[in-house]
Amino acid sequence: MGSSRLSFGPFLYDPVTGSLWRDGKSVAAGPRPAALLGLLLEAEGRVVTKADLIDRAWTGLAVEEGNLTVQIAALRKLLGARPDGTEWIVTVPRVGYRLPRQEDGGPVASQPPSVAVLPFVNLGGDADQDYFADGVVAEIITALARFRSFSVVSRHSAFVYKGRSVDVREVARELGVRYVLEGSIRREGAQVRINVQLVDGVTAANLWADHFEDGISDVFAFQDHITERVASIVEPAIEIAEIQRSRRDRPNSPAVYDLYLRALAAIIDESIESNAAAYALLQEALAMEPENAMLLSHAAWVLEHRITMGWPRLGTDDKAECVSLARRGLQHSAGDPRVMAHCGMALLQTGKDYEGGMAVLEAAAAANPNDLLVAACSGIAALHCGDIEHALERMHRALKLGPRDPDARFSLTGIAMAEIFRGNYEEALSFASRSRALNAHFDPTYWMLIAAHAHLGNMEQARQFLRALEKMAPDVTLEGILAGQPAKNPQRFAPVLEGLARAGMRPRP
Repeated sequence: MGSSRLSFGPFLYDPVTGSLWRDGKSVAAGPRPAALLGLLLEAEGRVVTKADLIDRAWTGLAVEEGNLTVQIAALRKLLGARPDGTEWIVTVPRVGYRLPRQEDGGPVASQPPSVAVLPFVNLGGDADQDYFADGVVAEIITALARFRSFSVVSRHSAFVYKGRSVDVREVARELGVRYVLEGSIRREGAQVRINVQLVDGVTAANLWADHFEDGISDVFAFQDHITERVASIVEPAIEIAEIQRSRRDRPNSPAVYDLYLRALAAIIDESIESNAAAYALLQEALAMEPENAMLLSHAAWVLEHRITMGWPRLGTDDKAECVSLARRGLQHSAGDPRVMAHCGMALLQTGKDYEGGMAVLEAAAAANPNDLLVAACSGIAALHCGDIEHALERMHRALKLGPRDPDARFSLTGIAMAEIFRGNYEEALSFASRSRALNAHFDPTYWMLIAAHAHLGNMEQARQFLRALEKMAPDVTLEGILAGQPAKNPQRFAPVLEGLARAGMRPRP
């Protein structure tokens, strides 16, 4: 995002040169204090262990912990006190140090959340089984680290709490995180039971809890199963919690992250008006951070969705703007799978760049196989431009990752579409009905309900759903829907259009 310099309070730090400025004036900092400060700033408020700090300042050297204490003291003297009289650098007993983010001390700009995964408690009583519990936690940390919508504390930092009875609020404060994932594990022979819960580190409120129980013949396969389930649920749980927190705690905040959360809530609403509101919020945020890949990809997603639905335009050339936003998003994506998924869909659906869009979506799916939205997008892309069986495999996997998640509407509706393509209209109705139960404002779900009923000869039901669709999207026409669909194989989408036409949808404006 432009300059790589990091700011905090009156200070500006350049990680490339190790230079430090206060109120625009250079501050003489030695190489080791500068190196320590750089690592503390990179941690964005999270705790940095003593071992990591020593490794950064004395790379390749074996030094006593007392040397670190001396250099931290020198750095504290250099920085002076915060405006409220407290130290800039906070000691975390037995663990390390942290430099709190600015918002930790007051109502300033918010940032994406962070989460710590604590070592699971071994309830079996057999110390030899600790390796199994630790292995499950390590796999979960690795899987969560693939998500870019939040950051994850390293295993080294989290495992400092192993074997200790702790208050999650104290842990969250010490590690500088908003959310804490904790659990317990009991293994008796080949039977394993794992309990997991996601907790708000400020309020100690339980945001999500579940348990997994199975007999295992393959330890690694069981670890993979638990990791997949936990990782796919934690991301949307944090996203929902962040949206609710933004509405409650910072309803009028101009911070970029809060603008993003407000836009996300509007996107989920799935209405023409909310879609336009989301785009306005994202444009406001992009004015402040024009190279923010997350904002660019969501702005592209909003326009792609609008064009796909056949909704009224927001600008003079929404298609060109959508593709431009997608390409800019990919330029700054740094391999973020969700950014790639949104941008890939925009290139495929709106830009009709089938090979380019598919390549981006395949790369996104490989980068994070546990993201249900990424899996759904790659499946829908294959449905339009690839093999239908492969598309169904991807969408069913996405559905398995999060059957009750709001984003499951994409997979459910996509599966319904695939079944219409294959002439399985009863199956299509089943999946489309499940999608409607999750979100009653998603236009393509109604396309599938109308088309499937029409093909089955249930004309009254088809027309009933058509009237409901026209109430949500008064300008909907066959021509508008067709214009928003990929046309690599023009005949593939024809059964849906045929069903809509039988039910009486207007051909054109």
